[in-house]
Amino acid sequence: MGEEVRSRIEMTDDEVIGAASVLLVQRGYREAAALMLDVTNVWIERHTVHEDSMSFSYERDCQEVIMELEPRLLPNSGYLLNHIRSAFEAVGAGSGRSIEEVSVREVIPRVGPNWREQLARELNGGRRTNQARKVRFEPQHPTEDGLHFTNEWEHRVYQVLKERQAVMPDNDTIGVMPLGALRVPGHTFEPDFLITYRGRVGVIEIDGPHHKARASADRSRDRLFKHAGVRDVDRLCVEDSTTKDEVDKFVTDFLKHLAS
Repeated sequence: MGEEVRSRIEMTDDEVIGAASVLLVQRGYREAAALMLDVTNVWIERHTVHEDSMSFSYERDCQEVIMELEPRLLPNSGYLLNHIRSAFEAVGAGSGRSIEEVSVREVIPRVGPNWREQLARELNGGRRTNQARKVRFEPQHPTEDGLHFTNEWEHRVYQVLKERQAVMPDNDTIGVMPLGALRVPGHTFEPDFLITYRGRVGVIEIDGPHHKARASADRSRDRLFKHAGVRDVDRLCVEDSTTKDEVDKFVTDFLKHLAS
């Protein structure tokens, strides 16, 4: 018993979620692992369960993983849950946790006082597209030229791309699509920027500090993009690109490589 206790690994909730996701890849369940990238939110809840038997009753603690998914992903998630549940049970056992359930919930849309107008746009198609599905109803997210951005980092990169576009000739310019939904086999992703230039397509991803723990998953995602015909995928780390000159140089290098 003492040996078993010493072998347990202390892990935070986020580390448990990350370890289970990486374990899915290592077990060969790549589609289940990719679903973990698509979740809008994921967390672990604690519960106390009351058990009764013929001779006595007792209480025990258990944990439940809650995953929030967009409605479009729900039909494809059911058959993957067994793999995900098994991975969480294994990580839980190794970290001294009793993870007994993995549940999926539908993301509830954010609405405001003008929800009727929002509903009419959804019903009629209107000017809504698949651009920035996860952020377009978020309050205070950056917007420009009718386009939506997850954060100020993405917005700043867009402004540099837009400036570069403005000085290029009309017959040799770039197209910029922020947060456009891109379907690849088995997954739907929203690359931060899809860039078209001289008959080629490239992807720019803006990596914040949280991406350090997702390097393996990011590489898998990049390979899926390239297998689907994206010529070049490059990542701009915000911690290494604090000035406009650094972003300008990144854009210059990216376009040069994309056109070569």
